[in-house]
Amino acid sequence: MTERHEDTGRERPARRTAARRGERAGQREGSPDGARDGAPDGTARNGTAPARRRGRSRAVLPAEAARRAAEQIVALTGRELESVVSIERQGEGWRIGVEVVETRRIPDSADILAVFEAEVDEHGDLHGYKRISRHSRGQLHGGGR
Repeated sequence: MTERHEDTGRERPARRTAARRGERAGQREGSPDGARDGAPDGTARNGTAPARRRGRSRAVLPAEAARRAAEQIVALTGRELESVVSIERQGEGWRIGVEVVETRRIPDSADILAVFEAEVDEHGDLHGYKRISRHSRGQLHGGGR
């Protein structure tokens, strides 16, 4: 028996885990939606979804939301990440400040940096972003950014 590894897409031998031990204790194997307890909707006997489905429905932690927002800003702007400078809860999601290097200069203290504000939902998916400021690296500025 093999299972597909989600990160690489390669197949590997299935491990004997607690889920497999549960099959021997009377749970059903091979249902079309992957449920091991025989529930047609994939929920466990206690009413929760299987682990692989639960992960998507749960909200991400602030650090994960910030990491994902920074990756998405870098991908969209093509700029180099400098740092995450702020994170703020906004309704069900997050507002995250991401600082990137807009222009490299010599010396480094003359680099032009930009701060983008990203809005992400509770799953860490980007819903919008905008550049809110630009400044040189050596410039002192207020507002905590």
